[in-house]
Amino acid sequence: MATEKSFYATGKRKSSIARTWLKPGNGKITVNDRPMDEYFTISSSKRNLIQPLVVTNNLDNFDVMIRVKGGGISGQAGAVRHGITKALMVADPDLRDVLKKAGFVTRDSRVKERKKYGQKGARARFQFSKR
Repeated sequence: MATEKSFYATGKRKSSIARTWLKPGNGKITVNDRPMDEYFTISSSKRNLIQPLVVTNNLDNFDVMIRVKGGGISGQAGAVRHGITKALMVADPDLRDVLKKAGFVTRDSRVKERKKYGQKGARARFQFSKR
């Protein structure tokens, strides 16, 4: 869905949802009205979310505005990466092959497994004592 040179997409990861808008610009990335470096303090998260822009050589071509909620830092960074990828594909459908080959198009559907009753966690049991 594109409106007036603005490209929108929604990205998801774990329990995080990122609404992403791309506008032609000079590479400014804003997350929840804060600069990316201020919001994501972990360098691996920053690297993770700009990967689609780096792979497609669009790091300095678009301004990115992101609203992200839910989950933790890692999940939010993954959701933002997915959102940027989908928005890039809306902006230029020819980029799909490059992004698909890099593995960014598919949503990472892994979520935390639920705890089972009678157990300590999802798979961990309570310690067994013979005597």
